[in-house]
Amino acid sequence: MKTVRIGAGLGFYGDSWLPIRASLEHGEVQYIGSDHLAELTLAILRKDQSRDPAAGFTRDVVPMLTALWPLAQPRGTRFVLNAGGLNPLGARDALVAAFRARGWRARIAVVTGDALLDRVDELREAGEALAHLDTGAAIAEVRDQLVFANAYLGAKPITEALAAGADIVLTGRVADAALFLGPLVHELGWAWDDWDRLAGGLAVGHLLECSGQGSGGNFGSAGAWATVPDLGHIGYPIAEVSADGTAVITKAPGTGGRVDFDTVRQQLLYEVHDPHRYFSPDVVLDMGTLRLEDLGGDRVRVSGATGQPRPDTLKVVAGYEDGWMGSTVVGFCWPDAWAKAEAAVALVKQSLAEAGAAVDEFLVEHLGLDAFLGPHADLSGRGTLNEVWIRVAIRTRDKAVADSLGRHFPWLALSGPPYMGGFHGITPGSRLLGLWPTRVAREQVERRVQVSVQDTLP
Repeated sequence: MKTVRIGAGLGFYGDSWLPIRASLEHGEVQYIGSDHLAELTLAILRKDQSRDPAAGFTRDVVPMLTALWPLAQPRGTRFVLNAGGLNPLGARDALVAAFRARGWRARIAVVTGDALLDRVDELREAGEALAHLDTGAAIAEVRDQLVFANAYLGAKPITEALAAGADIVLTGRVADAALFLGPLVHELGWAWDDWDRLAGGLAVGHLLECSGQGSGGNFGSAGAWATVPDLGHIGYPIAEVSADGTAVITKAPGTGGRVDFDTVRQQLLYEVHDPHRYFSPDVVLDMGTLRLEDLGGDRVRVSGATGQPRPDTLKVVAGYEDGWMGSTVVGFCWPDAWAKAEAAVALVKQSLAEAGAAVDEFLVEHLGLDAFLGPHADLSGRGTLNEVWIRVAIRTRDKAVADSLGRHFPWLALSGPPYMGGFHGITPGSRLLGLWPTRVAREQVERRVQVSVQDTLP
């Protein structure tokens, strides 16, 4: 029975590509699927693009592929990456230039058609409400502030790119697991209505999309995490997938981390709302039928996936300008650290009010105490703290107010509660982008999807 070995790449923009070297050198992988995007990432890329229209793709893609291609090319390993972000064609051009400068030949495919910002009005006229997925609010509320809107594409255009002979496939916003499902469908010949096999491929993609988190990284709590060996040399997960959709999750030999029943099941349930209806553009997976069998030696067999037909709509993530943020961090030491911090917050609020600053939201976090846990933090010992750091942040519609926040703090050093230290200075306000999740009929998007292939050398 034919099998395909596919390895995890990055799990987010800025992740390390060093563990991919081990997968290439010792993991016998035919493909690397690399997930560079999140909803937050598109917002970051939009800010980059506002400063440089040629930007908008993840800047790690060129150094990553130029570092790994000399290992991948002799082995015939192919890459599928959503690093194109908001500008897949720009990512291709940058990569082609880098490969040509080194005299490297490769066929690079680009998938486009996910970008919908210029089509919002057209889609509304065609009957697409584009209402907020959670609140039902009308998109008219933010229409004039929209700065990006991208649909989550599925795996089909990736298979088309691979069938056209692409060594590297660059996409914009596709569903994370599609980066892995595409190569599996291409290699194993699955039909687009073979729901159970597609569901098995979706499960594999979900298990691999978060890099080291699928092999023991970010694992467990209350001491369990400390039992995972050699995280400094973690091996990213690899899936060996059979034609029937069964897979074995493993990692390159000699690498750190761990692949066992517990690490695999934790990743399986990561970011899952309903395990019985895990939606993707290609299939709906029922995780309740999956079977995990720990084979030992960092190998877990995953089988029994069942799937239901793909949804009629695609998810869209849009971003809109949502005001400005100003923030400052200051610290206070013993005695009365908590009381002094609270007094300082009150004085800053008073100063802002007397200056007439229009503040929509005022946030205070006590770093090391409630910044992570919020209302669930244990504040019973706050009166005996040796020190406390407060992060004060405001949301405002006025950039000048955001820029001014830091200036409401320095006077406290000599005229406020005693022993204030660690003032982090006056920082300019930063633009806030709100997210607008919605749905659109899939045919409205898929009929505009295009795949183009270019050789790096003439």
